[in-house]
Order: sequence, then structure tokens, then C-alpha cells
Amino acid sequence: MTASPHHEALLLMTPGPTRVPERVLAAGARPMIHHRTAAFSDQLAEMVRLMGPLVGTSRRALPLPSTGRGGMEAAICNFFSPGDEIVVCANGRFGALWGKIAETFGLVVHRVATDWTRDVDAAEVDEALARHPRTRGVALTYSDTSTGVANDVAAIARVAGARGALVLVDAVSAIGGMPFAFDDWGVDVAVTASQKCLMSSPGLAFVVVSDRAWAATRSARLPRHYWDLAEADQAMSKPRPLAPGTTAVHVVLQVTEALRMIHEEGFEHVCRRHAEMSTRLRQGLASLGLTLQCPKLQRESTTLTAVLAPAGLAPKVIRDALEAQGILVAEGLGPYDATAFRIGHMGDIRMPDIERTLTTLGGVLQQLRA
Repeated sequence: MTASPHHEALLLMTPGPTRVPERVLAAGARPMIHHRTAAFSDQLAEMVRLMGPLVGTSRRALPLPSTGRGGMEAAICNFFSPGDEIVVCANGRFGALWGKIAETFGLVVHRVATDWTRDVDAAEVDEALARHPRTRGVALTYSDTSTGVANDVAAIARVAGARGALVLVDAVSAIGGMPFAFDDWGVDVAVTASQKCLMSSPGLAFVVVSDRAWAATRSARLPRHYWDLAEADQAMSKPRPLAPGTTAVHVVLQVTEALRMIHEEGFEHVCRRHAEMSTRLRQGLASLGLTLQCPKLQRESTTLTAVLAPAGLAPKVIRDALEAQGILVAEGLGPYDATAFRIGHMGDIRMPDIERTLTTLGGVLQQLRA
């Protein structure tokens, strides 16, 4: 499939929001559909049906009118009670975010893997669970866009499941672009959102829930109303699915169309395309004399690459020069704000976009070093 035409003057090589294909924009430009009509229920049903293979499950992906962060908050308040213990894999900004949300709701957080330069070690998680046997859950990020890591969800889920802990995964920047096997890996709660690999506007989060997690809702005592997943599941399980309240109608239309495009391309091909783009980008960066922000990572995301700026060049100067040439990349996060920049390559991004970015970056570095 060739690169889609798009309206933006800038090439968005960012970790989201990502470029929205013309077909998806057109789907979201339809006249308003009332959210209680049969026509809209049909769109909801198709969206959920098409999401399943991307997540690796036949379970419903419950849509919430929210960002991915809202989905993460829902994942905490539906399955836990005040004072419950949770192990948080904090090897990046979004892994660490799980801990902040959990503490906001009164959970006791045990942080592991706090070194952003390394993958989560399943053995370290197992040791933490042994030290804290009352732990009710383990939370981690699959693809953390602050570092470019791809944590081994399957390995972590195995040790967590063996000790009876729920497995919560932020897969916001992965689902739709990287393989995800909810059932086979033993994940209990997975969260994603519309604006990254799903090639749509921001505004929808999705939460997938296992039987173990649904069982946990029966004893969970944290307050929830807007984030009540049982209410969302009840509404979505009707013969004609409904959102529990007014939802992001046009984002639903966009995501449904984007999912059609993913299935037309073939999801295995989509994942392979992302892997090929990430490999090509990293090879090109090396040829420009650049290194990764976190070179010790064992498993790297195929949707985001974090790049160390060369000595003597501030990353903001590089980003500004790229933007002047029509390419937008993202700033470094947390401890890497002053030393790195990030290149997103997910969703509608294609190999010609990678080549353009590398060529332009090479020219920018030559000009700035002159």
C-alpha cells in the first residue's frame, strides 16, 4: 500500500497523534450520526469486531471517550480497593505513570525496574512479588515511547499470573502496529487509544478485560462512575451495542475505517512494515553517526526510536531545523529532555517517510555542524 495523501503540511514523525489517512479523515467528516441509532450501533459493533485480531482475543475492546490515560485510570479503579498493593514496572515515563495513577487512588505501589535504560526483567518482578505476597496486580508498558523499549509482556505475565496477580498493560503505542497476544500471553487488562497505531484522531481509549479481571471487580471498592467498565460492557453486549453515554461519534467512525484499512493491508503485513521501518531507520541513524538514547535495550519498539543528539548539538536545535524542513519529531522526555529527540514511525507512516526523514536529518546535521 502506498503512502496516503494527507492534509498536514508537516510530516508527523511523532509518537502521536499520528498522521490520519485521507480515508479515515473522510469517514470522520460525515454528517453527525446520533449515538442511539441503529446506524451507529452497527459502526460500534464493526469497530469492536475488527479490533479483536489486533489485540489477540475475541473479547470486546470496550471503547471509552477518553485518552489512553483515561483507560489506564479505568484499569486501576475497576479492579482494586484502597490499600491494595501493586507492582509497577517503571522503566519509562509511561510505566511510571501507572504508579502515579495507582497512588492517586490509595494503592500501595512497589516500583521495580526503575532504570530507564533497561528492559523490565521478569525475574525482578518475580522477586518483588515474593517480597510482597499480598500484591494484587502488576502494571507495565509494552512499548514505552519515552525510551523505545518493548518490554517482554509474555514473560512478565507468566510470573505475575503464577503468583495470582492481575497483569495490566499499557499498549497505547503498540496495538495496531506490533503483535499483541492478549489471550496467549495471559494479560488481564490491556489499554490502547485511537491516536497512534490506529491512525485516528485522539478521543477514544479501549480497555480489554479478562475473566480474572472481571472477577476482581466484584470485590473492588474504588469509586468509579464515568470509568465503570461493567456498565460499558453491559451496554456494548446488547444485540445493538451502545456506548454507556454520549461518545466520540466521529472518532468511532474514524477508527472503524482505520481498522478496515489495517485488515485490508493484512495485520501481519502491518506489523512487518513497522518492523522493517524501525530497522531501516536505525540503520540510517547509525550511518549518520547517531546512537540510540538507550543502547542497552534488549527488545526495541518498532513504533518509536529515541535518538541521542550528537555532542555539541542541542536536540531542540535539531528538531527546529527539521520542522523548518517540514518534518516534526518529538522532544526527549524526563531525564533525556536535554540530550535526545524521538522519532515516531507508526500507523500510516511508510518507508518513503523514513527515507525522507533520514535524508533531511542528514542535511540538517551537516548544516548545523558546518
